[in-house]
Amino acid sequence: MAGRPRTSIGTYGTIHVKRVGKRRYRARTRVRDADGRLREVKATSRSGNQAKALLRDRIKVRDGYGASGLLCVSSPFPDLANLWLRELAGRDIANNTKENYRDDLRVHAMPFFENYTLGEITTGRVETFLQQQYAVSYSMAKHSRTLLNQLFKFAIRNDGMVRNPVEGTSPLAKPKGKPQALTPEQILAIRKAANEWRTGLGVKGPKPDGNVRDAIEVMLGTGMRPGETLAFRPIDVTETKSGMVIEVCGTLVYEQGKGTFRQDHPKTDASHRRIPVASFAADVIRRRLKDMGPDEQETPVFHNRHGGVLSMYNFRRTFRAFLEIADLQDSGVTPRWYRRTVATIIAREHGLDAAAAHLGHTSSAITEGFYVEPDMTVEHEITLAVQASGRTDNPDFSVLRQGEDEEQEDVLDQFEEDESGREGADTKSA
Repeated sequence: MAGRPRTSIGTYGTIHVKRVGKRRYRARTRVRDADGRLREVKATSRSGNQAKALLRDRIKVRDGYGASGLLCVSSPFPDLANLWLRELAGRDIANNTKENYRDDLRVHAMPFFENYTLGEITTGRVETFLQQQYAVSYSMAKHSRTLLNQLFKFAIRNDGMVRNPVEGTSPLAKPKGKPQALTPEQILAIRKAANEWRTGLGVKGPKPDGNVRDAIEVMLGTGMRPGETLAFRPIDVTETKSGMVIEVCGTLVYEQGKGTFRQDHPKTDASHRRIPVASFAADVIRRRLKDMGPDEQETPVFHNRHGGVLSMYNFRRTFRAFLEIADLQDSGVTPRWYRRTVATIIAREHGLDAAAAHLGHTSSAITEGFYVEPDMTVEHEITLAVQASGRTDNPDFSVLRQGEDEEQEDVLDQFEEDESGREGADTKSA
């Protein structure tokens, strides 16, 4: 014979109220604790409703008897933050990413939640926090949401919460100015501006070295991240019968106190790849390699006058100057748009998985056919549409002029979210 359903752990049964004096009322119920046992909890006040309210508050912040985790619902938010930071320090992720998380926690999350216990952090309170962040910027709110998801999932694993209060909060609407593919007109206008920058009569100072002008051509011909473009070296370039190939095995990063330097591995494991180079970009690279000696095989192809890495800050500043000449300073275009452009071209011609594999994203489920062997054999055919769109002589922009279908737009947006805000050189030096 079936009995009454068992009370779930962390919940309580019916609240009973009894008068225990002229002006005193006692509310009581039984709570099923973390060890599975039912225990009675009481609260007394001057009215029945006040006694019920006090009882519910006591249950909300009550220690879970028998809990084996490091936290409980009555743990203050700073305890959760400190434990999570300890775990973060041991994770195998980039130091800049760790620093970004620490900054987001210290500057944004901690001031809002530091006086709450974990049991008091509700979906409504998280909603209020995220909406305050969103009023400042979409990017800030998105980063805070990512941070809170990690914090509260850690709390659940350690018995501090039974559910993630981020779940159920409102979706964050993307701003209209989100990164997108460059239009044919923008590509041509920026290219023209790059060739004209600081070349007129009366321009003082040294002549442009062409680093930024050439780098954006390489980004358009490869889809590499800005940091990857400024980090590859002659030793990473191979000429094959089918064309040029670059092994992406490093990136530029910025760390406070150290400045900008070349990191000997790219952003993720999937980012270490060999990619074909469109012919117009390969011509740019060959021209620059001719000016480099045999003792500069490990010097970045794009380097400063001392042979060191370029500053991402200076790179972006020069790029903004190009945009001003092209009358695109208010367009929202950044160097990352070149990467999105290549992703769009490849996705339309060869599919979304091909774009993910070429760009070095972990989100691709199928990379077979593009990286067939363990040595990452390269399919040069993938760059034909990129070459047609980016060549300087009579470019064919038909692929870029196509509209994105809904699936392409969603997946390309996901690629963009994977990029945003967490690439050390781009984030810290912007």
